Amino acid sequence: MNLTMDHASEVSRGERFEFGANWEQFLKVLNDDRIEQAENSLKEMLRVPDLAGKRFLDVGSGSGLFSLVARRLGASVYSFDYDTQSVACTREIKQRYYPDDAGWTVEEASVLDREYLATLGQFDVVYSWGVLHHTGAMWQALENVASLVAGGGQLFIAIYNDEGFKSRYWHAIKKACVGIKLLRWPLVILHIPYPFLPSLAFRVISGRLKERRGMSFWYDLVDWVGGYPFEVATPGSILDFYRVRGFRRDHLKTTNRSGCNQFVLV
Repeated sequence: MNLTMDHASEVSRGERFEFGANWEQFLKVLNDDRIEQAENSLKEMLRVPDLAGKRFLDVGSGSGLFSLVARRLGASVYSFDYDTQSVACTREIKQRYYPDDAGWTVEEASVLDREYLATLGQFDVVYSWGVLHHTGAMWQALENVASLVAGGGQLFIAIYNDEGFKSRYWHAIKKACVGIKLLRWPLVILHIPYPFLPSLAFRVISGRLKERRGMSFWYDLVDWVGGYPFEVATPGSILDFYRVRGFRRDHLKTTNRSGCNQFVLV
């Protein structure tokens, strides 16, 4: 499987957003404060003080920020991504903070490649935040990651909330954003008033401005408007899906608007 060619072909056909190009820009603003925010958010959701002695799998590692955080918390880390530039970003962040570290592996791979996944073994924490709904085959991806979780291990995923008509609207916007290149930046700018400004105002008013997982408002917006393929699910459908596969809910954080519901399943 030549993933680089497959990915490039999907991008050229207007079927996939270049997530890695966006992450490459994000790395320019990454600093210690953002890393600390990310670390705190991971510990909060997993309800652990550290990950010492744990095996951590980052499925769709993107910028590599949460792989870095897991390594800082003591886990041995395995990161992979389908997007070539995202793989390069993860390797860059590893080189910055953990050069030549045998405890952190970075590869280019697809969560839809079952043969590849079968070579990985199982992990104490399988992490995939905001990734599986961008594969073009979300339910298959959700199925595939289940087998990677060791007994008693945790699966931490974040999946876009199903908002009915609003989700169909965003599907059309995202598809246009990647399918018609000239529309990309006009569509991003058009959506600064919503969802960017209301989200920013809410966080300022509520005193939660820094609770952003170490992310950036601008690069989050670009990712949101352009993020295609795009699928959604209700919290109940995700919980039901995993319940019959032997998982129980450990921690759930839902959103009442556009964005991701976060699940930690055991």
